Amino acid sequence: MSRLVGFYPGSFDPVTNGHLDVIERACKLVDVLYVAVGAHHRKLPLLSDPDRLRLLKETTVAIGERTNTEIHIVDFDGLMVHAARDVGATLIIRGLRDTTDYNYEMQMVGMNAQMEPDLQTVFVPSSPHVRHISATLVRQIAEMGGDVSAFVPALVLKALKT
Repeated sequence: MSRLVGFYPGSFDPVTNGHLDVIERACKLVDVLYVAVGAHHRKLPLLSDPDRLRLLKETTVAIGERTNTEIHIVDFDGLMVHAARDVGATLIIRGLRDTTDYNYEMQMVGMNAQMEPDLQTVFVPSSPHVRHISATLVRQIAEMGGDVSAFVPALVLKALKT
């Protein structure tokens, strides 16, 4: 019996309650979910790659148990479609907050389909209570010393304060 494998890529800098919402909802669609931290060589991240991987592992354990989904936290460098193919994924999971996300993601779907036609993209709309959360805005608020406790899990908040 084959298992449905999903791939949810992002920078997760930092992982937010919005990311966790998408992960939980994606787990209802797949048997195995790879949450993949992509390297961005032109961006200086707020949190190191090892910290982002660790925080994702720690914050997704309960989700995997609750949904009976096998969750793997991985990193990748290079094209996302190649990383997804390498782990055997057939679905790319993308979270949507608004029409701005949709317009950008639709461009990505077209490009990805040209490179890897067997990969399908599934959009997972964010739940209303987290739809406004953007990792970019959380990062900016945290860098300026603002309170981001409403937007990130406690483990992430602690990491941001150290």
